[in-house]
Amino acid sequence: MAMIKLGKNHLRWCFQCNLPIMEANECPVCGSKTSVTELTPPADSRPAFDYDIEKARKMADDCFGEGCGKAMLPEGHIVIMNKAPAIDRMEEILADGTVVATERYDLGVGWRFIIRLQGAMRIVKTMTKGYVIINDDAAPFIRENKNLMAPGVKDADPGIQVDDEVIMMLADRTVIGTGVAKMTGKEMVEAEKGFAVKTRWHKPETMVFSDKAHTWDEVVEANREVIEKRRDEAIGFINFVREKSDLPCIVSFSGGKDSLATMLVVMDAGLDIPPMFVNTGLELDETVKYVHDFAERHNLKLIEEEPPENAFFGNLVYFGPPAKDYRWCCKTNKLGPTVAAITKHFPDGVLSFIGQRKYESEARNAKPRIWNNPWTPGQVGASPIQNWSAMHVWLYIFYKKEPFNMWYAHGLDRIGCFMCPASDMADLDTVSQASSRYPVWDQYLSKYSDDLGMPEEWKKYGLWRWKTAPASVKAEILRVTGKEVPPMKATKKPDEVEGGPVAIKVQDGYSPCTMGFSMEAALSRPIDLKKLEPFAHALGWVLKLDEENDTLKANYVTFYGEGSIISKGFVEADASREMDEACQLVARAFNCVGCGLCAARCKPKALYMKDGKVEIDWEKCIFCKDCYGPCPAMNFAPAAKQEENGFEN
Repeated sequence: MAMIKLGKNHLRWCFQCNLPIMEANECPVCGSKTSVTELTPPADSRPAFDYDIEKARKMADDCFGEGCGKAMLPEGHIVIMNKAPAIDRMEEILADGTVVATERYDLGVGWRFIIRLQGAMRIVKTMTKGYVIINDDAAPFIRENKNLMAPGVKDADPGIQVDDEVIMMLADRTVIGTGVAKMTGKEMVEAEKGFAVKTRWHKPETMVFSDKAHTWDEVVEANREVIEKRRDEAIGFINFVREKSDLPCIVSFSGGKDSLATMLVVMDAGLDIPPMFVNTGLELDETVKYVHDFAERHNLKLIEEEPPENAFFGNLVYFGPPAKDYRWCCKTNKLGPTVAAITKHFPDGVLSFIGQRKYESEARNAKPRIWNNPWTPGQVGASPIQNWSAMHVWLYIFYKKEPFNMWYAHGLDRIGCFMCPASDMADLDTVSQASSRYPVWDQYLSKYSDDLGMPEEWKKYGLWRWKTAPASVKAEILRVTGKEVPPMKATKKPDEVEGGPVAIKVQDGYSPCTMGFSMEAALSRPIDLKKLEPFAHALGWVLKLDEENDTLKANYVTFYGEGSIISKGFVEADASREMDEACQLVARAFNCVGCGLCAARCKPKALYMKDGKVEIDWEKCIFCKDCYGPCPAMNFAPAAKQEENGFEN
């Protein structure tokens, strides 16, 4: 995957003190010049926790022999992780200011340890496995990035297997390069020809190492000026936004590190602003506990909102699994409750301080620091830490000595729902092994896959996480398995699901008629015209319900109870517009998932929620059509884009 630069790499290093220094060209401790760290963009690095360090050490020991892990990452040395672009997950491991290794999660395989030259030079005197001793005359070719052929091998670890990571060295243990074995160790020594090692890292480097150990408290102290400067700027931004707005304020608090930093900045500003937690019903148990503990510890009045019961699992029957490119769950389980909470507690609107950062993604990098989200009417979002990197966030949390969500210290670099489709398979693997919630989702995926006759690779490689998988993912799975795995599709057609959505297919083109033009739409099942009638008032139409003929006429649109719509107009544009509004009307009335977004947009309160569904008091309707905004029934259900959502015609 391509490297993405979302901002400046703020992490520098003082090699004199062996300390990470943020932003400053001179070390605040000793005054010597600092150097920019060689991290792969977006360079949103983070501290390595004990879990990360022990995992890296174990992988090094498994690949190269007992003791290599501690030789690579000595006790007490500051270690930093940097997430790099990959098909799934990859992290660079930085120690003493230099990258010593990389961890990569391969689909269907798990974590793979990739030693870098700096790491190889650290462990070369300790290693007892994974070595390939080369002839002196082969070294120049390796340094030119040529692969090692069998005649260039003098000796090799007999335990090496094909695709193992290896270190190529001279007889005196001078490291020449690292690579991937293409023969077993025994074959390398015995073969007279053939491809022995595919070279990976080869350019000569001077070994970087320091015997100076530090704690993260010492790192915080060295970076105190930068931390406080960032904090003060964020406080200034908060005060500026509050002065320009007459709205009440909240902090959107998820239990993750970014919302924690935002909450702490607000508290440092001396403001009494409550945190609001949307408990999606899909949170990790430890996250819910952490949020409650935080509020209690700081004596904060927590605003908490939950979605309707079964908002997620109840909608799976016709939406199917959510995906990276099909995140209906965010609307039903997060944004819907957010709107409900705002409507309940802040009917005139609210200013919400949100822990959004530009280093998180291209989409967030493109967002302004203050914005309005069409999915959350009534909320103005503002990000005090928009320009902070993850390292700024962590140093500030360490500076405040604030406890944080335990999942960060157990392998996750982002925290969300326990089965979030936006997660890497690496994170889902971590959660599946440690969370009591994941087995329910695993069982659902197994049944879903069996019902559709999907191959086992569909679940194993996480293809449920896309409606349309990226070419890179499909190519990787094809390379590993030799199979082309089909995309996700719906379990059943809409008309096969009791109480499920109404799918709509609009006929292509227009038919000239005596009145001008007409369009037709076919519904997947009969509809209740009496239920539809009050909703049609939202369009300002003059209505006529004919129960004897089972029709509902609204200006030039006719709804038929057996499941069809006809729209007529004097010009094509009128027929098209009225058909679009008619289709939306049906979808919103019958495919409602209970998020409450349209009710929140309805200023005269004509729309309201009852038993988890939207209802209308048509006598209050002023025909403003503000309710015709973003809606899961339109954006994700079959009425919106039938073919893309996987329903068959």
